[in-house]
Amino acid sequence: MTPGARIQAAAELLDEIASGRGAADDVVGNYFRRHRFAGVKDRGAISEHIYGVLRHRAVLDWWLDRLAAVTLPHDGRRRLLTSLTLVEGWSEGDIYRACDGDRFRPAKLDAAEKGYLEGLKGEKLDDPAMPDDVRHNFPSWLGPRLQSLFGKDLPREMAALNGTAPLDLRVNALKGERLDAKLALEGEGIKTESTRYSPLGLRVHERIPLATLDVFKNGLIEVQDEGSQVAALIADARPGMRVVDFCAGAGGKTLALAGNMNNRGHLIACDVSEKRLERATQRLRRAGISIVQRKALSNERDKWIKRHAASFDRVFVDAPCTGTGTWRRNPDAKWRLQEKDLAELAELQAGILASAARLVEPGGRLIYATCSLLREEDEAQIERFLAATPDFQLLPIAQVWRQTIGGKCPCAGDMLRLTPAKHGTDGFFAAVMERVKPEAALPPAEEVISPDLP
Repeated sequence: MTPGARIQAAAELLDEIASGRGAADDVVGNYFRRHRFAGVKDRGAISEHIYGVLRHRAVLDWWLDRLAAVTLPHDGRRRLLTSLTLVEGWSEGDIYRACDGDRFRPAKLDAAEKGYLEGLKGEKLDDPAMPDDVRHNFPSWLGPRLQSLFGKDLPREMAALNGTAPLDLRVNALKGERLDAKLALEGEGIKTESTRYSPLGLRVHERIPLATLDVFKNGLIEVQDEGSQVAALIADARPGMRVVDFCAGAGGKTLALAGNMNNRGHLIACDVSEKRLERATQRLRRAGISIVQRKALSNERDKWIKRHAASFDRVFVDAPCTGTGTWRRNPDAKWRLQEKDLAELAELQAGILASAARLVEPGGRLIYATCSLLREEDEAQIERFLAATPDFQLLPIAQVWRQTIGGKCPCAGDMLRLTPAKHGTDGFFAAVMERVKPEAALPPAEEVISPDLP
C-alpha cells in the first residue's frame, strides 16, 4: 500500500470508530481480516495513524478549533492531518504528495485545509494555553476526579496512560515454569523481561506474531496484564478449593485462578453472557484445564446464587467498569465514556458485589477487582459494601500480599491500587474481604458442667 492509501484507510476507520460501531481494536482487526493483502508494514502504519489520533484527540481538536480559518469537521481526515503534522512529524510536502486524489488515496487538500496546515507550521503538540483536560487528553468532566486521585502526579500518570502498553504474558504453571517460557521465546528471537510483581509474568516490548508461536499454541503462555495477574494471585485460590469467577467474561482470570489451583478443585465461571463464556473454551483446552464449569446467569441475582449460598471458599468479582485504567490499550474508550455511564456502572457494581457475597462461606474470601482508576468504582464500593454487610471484614492488602506473592506490597493503605506511572501495569484496583465465622455457640446453661471445687 502507498502512504496515501494507508492514510485513507486510517481516516475511514477513524470515522467508523467515532460512529460508535465498535471498539477500535475490533474495527481495526475486522478491517485487516477483510484486507489480507495489507502487509505487516501496512498494518503497522495504519495502526500508528489511528492510535496516534485516538491518544491525542483532545489536543488535535483544540488545534482544529484554534487555527482553522473556517470551521473544519472534527472527523477522521482532519484529525489525521493534524496528527501527521504534530504527532508523526510529516512535512507539508509529504502530506500533499500522499493526498493526491488518486485511486485509493485521499482527496486533494482544499483551500481551507491548506490554510490550516500552513498555520500549524512551527507549532508543537503542547501549548501553554491548553486546559489540563486537553493537554492530558481526557474528558473534561473527569478532571476533578483525576486531580483528587493523583494530585501533583496527574501529569505523570496521564502521560503514562496516554502512552503505549507493553505486551504482558502469564506463564501457565501447569505447563512449565517462567524460565521455560523465557527460553522458548528467546528461541524464536523474542526478548522478554520478568515482570516486577507477578512471579508468573513476562513482558515483551515489541510486536510479535503470538498466535503463530508454539509456546502459545501449546498453552505455556497467555496474554494477561501484570496487574490482572496480581489480582488473581492475591485471591489465594488453592488446590482443592471451591471457587467462583463471578464475572468471568472470556476467561482470562478463570485461567489464572485454575492455574493457581493446580487444576485441582472446583472452579465455576459465571457470566451473564453465554457467548463470552463460550469464547473461553479453546483457551481452557489449550491450557490443559479441566476443573472449570461454565454457568450462564440471567442477571446478578440469578436463582442459582441463592441455591449455592455460602458454598465457596473464594468468590472473585472482576466487575464491569469504566476501564479508565486500560486507556493505554483502549484510548478510544475514554471518548465514549460519559458521566451517566459512571453512575450506572456504580449501581451495577454494588448489586453484583452484594449478590456475589452470598456465595462466600464463613471463613471464605470475596475478592473485588476493577480496571478502573475512579474512587466511585473502587474504594467507595468497598466502603459501601462493608457498611451494609457487617459479616465481612477487609483484609489489609499488605498482609494478603505477604501470604500470596511474598515480600513488601507496593501500595500503601488496605486496598490495592496499581497505576501505569508508578507500577508499570494497567490501572488496577482490588480489595480482599473475608466472611467472618460466627462464634461457636455455647451449650445451653443446664448442660454446662462446672469443675468440682476443691
